[in-house]
Amino acid sequence: MQPDAQNATTGPKGPLEWGQINFLHTTDTHGWLEGHIKEQNYGADWGDYVSFTKHMKKKARKLGVDLLLVDTGDLHDGAGLSDATTPNGNVSNLIFENVDYDLLTIGNHELYVTEIAYETFGQFAKVYGDRYLTSNVQIINPATGALEYIGAKYRYFTTEQGLRVMAFGVLFDFTGNSNVSKVIKAADLVQETWFKDAINFHKPIDLFVVIGHNPVRPTVSSSTFGTLFSAIRKARPDVPIQGLGGHTHIRDFVVYDNKATGIESGRYCESLGWLAISGIKSSTCKADHNPKGVPHPTKSAIPLASTGTATASVSHLPTSTTPSTLRYARRYLDWNRLTFSYHAEQSQHYTSKFDIPKGVAVTHEITSERAKLNLTNLYGCAPETYCQYCKPFLTDGNIFKLLQTALSTVVVNETRKDIPRLIIINTGSVRFDLAKGPFTYDDSFIVSPFADAFQFIPDVPYSQASQVLGILNAGPFQKKKRDLSTENFNFSPVLADRDLCLDPPMTHSYGAMGKRSYPAGRLIRRQSTSPSPGYTTKDDFGTDGDDTIHTAIPDYDQPNDLQANASFPTDGSEPETVDLVFLDFIVDYITDALAQVGGKYTEADVSYYLPKTFTTNSYLPAYAKIAWQDNVPNCPVGTGIGAADKRNVEVVV
Repeated sequence: MQPDAQNATTGPKGPLEWGQINFLHTTDTHGWLEGHIKEQNYGADWGDYVSFTKHMKKKARKLGVDLLLVDTGDLHDGAGLSDATTPNGNVSNLIFENVDYDLLTIGNHELYVTEIAYETFGQFAKVYGDRYLTSNVQIINPATGALEYIGAKYRYFTTEQGLRVMAFGVLFDFTGNSNVSKVIKAADLVQETWFKDAINFHKPIDLFVVIGHNPVRPTVSSSTFGTLFSAIRKARPDVPIQGLGGHTHIRDFVVYDNKATGIESGRYCESLGWLAISGIKSSTCKADHNPKGVPHPTKSAIPLASTGTATASVSHLPTSTTPSTLRYARRYLDWNRLTFSYHAEQSQHYTSKFDIPKGVAVTHEITSERAKLNLTNLYGCAPETYCQYCKPFLTDGNIFKLLQTALSTVVVNETRKDIPRLIIINTGSVRFDLAKGPFTYDDSFIVSPFADAFQFIPDVPYSQASQVLGILNAGPFQKKKRDLSTENFNFSPVLADRDLCLDPPMTHSYGAMGKRSYPAGRLIRRQSTSPSPGYTTKDDFGTDGDDTIHTAIPDYDQPNDLQANASFPTDGSEPETVDLVFLDFIVDYITDALAQVGGKYTEADVSYYLPKTFTTNSYLPAYAKIAWQDNVPNCPVGTGIGAADKRNVEVVV
């Protein structure tokens, strides 16, 4: 862990089930390799994960079973370790590469910006060789001018225990990539000769593994897993198929048929997916289907009946035609040392035995790079915890109430400071929560890594401007595609479509199927047996998938946009005209809304209210320097998002 991080106080409910073949799955890490410094459930860093993977690989060999490490993309755009460099990922990718993955694939965040796409092609993909799978993603080779696959199209390999695997890596049908790359739609991919030849490979296949930055649940609009599964199942009706997906940032498990399932393993180094399978028929596999001394998979894959809900996802798909001997177990692990050491050592108390030299070296490297990038530079002390979804909009503890105050305070053009103004931002410009405690340079990326600047239209009749917010919030989610060169960004090329990397945005409509957990800063606590707020997941196997039992965190809908008012008449009267200030990202939505109420404004009427270097990543640090100076530098730390601060804590400064 990092020096200023904390460990969890509640641990796993019991040992993991081990099967004939097992998977550890990461996805959507988005640069969070330092862990969540102020959240106890996710305090482990990438060095701890390096140590954990080594222990688990060793344990698999001792049990005589297979363990595959899998990652399904989106390596940056979300935390300072990845986003404070140019290009994004310049430091974090090198740290990521310390894990010896068996299979990896590309995410959409590796493709938005040309510079990053070429770094992935020329550097990252080469580190992993044929283990890096991009079955439907190509790039123009700058040396030849010809399209090439960024990674391997597929990988046929035999595991240590003799299981013969055919693996593909398929990105969802993404269209926001820069013009140097090409994403082949899944419907076209499955018709390609090489893909059909791989399905009907000339060597025996015991298991198909389909990994992808791609939602595993076929009813999700952006998912293409249904297309991929159908193509394989029609050609190979009885061979097991295992999917490992990502992109929607949730914990989920889907049953396609009696020999095929899919797992999705969360986001942001909060979750680690575990999957165990036994009963795969193979003439060459010597793995023990029921390894000694550990629990075994017991669940059969039975598709849920169609009900018209989010769980009714596979009724339209082909199915296997024969009975199945397969048994499954899945678990979603919280990303902390207590969890890692428990499953590595069968002990609730991590000891020096857990750390291996390489893991310790990675932890030290992260500490060093954080210092070099000034990520620990302190702007102020956040006096309480603020969340995006755990509190109703604009109530105490809701981050948008904080941002409303911050916008009114610091988004000021000094030459027009006495003119009343309405300031509108899209809520999608906020990416994550803010925990009570030190507010640092790193936190500025965590809350909003985007670099949208503030534009305005001067002297808009208040009768028109006052109706804009309602129109925007009654309309569609605000998303657009624009030129994504590095010049579009203040300090590094991050994603401009602020959709939490989703298309459409995360709507939090999955019910309990992946509610995240949230807790806080560097504290010394006794071990607790009471559940802390966190993930309470429901998937196709039920509600027993979370490795650590948590209480649910409330989840409230938030509108498209937030408005702040400033310099209004002190007598409570309405001004005749206002400066209408907004993010350049939503300018088209603003002018369209004004047109609906009689305003005739074009792009020629729009100019920048503040310098273009003052962005969505800038205003909260500016506010912290003004309003959050109490207790600096010894900031009190809370108990985390979703929990009341009732426990006694000792703050280490």
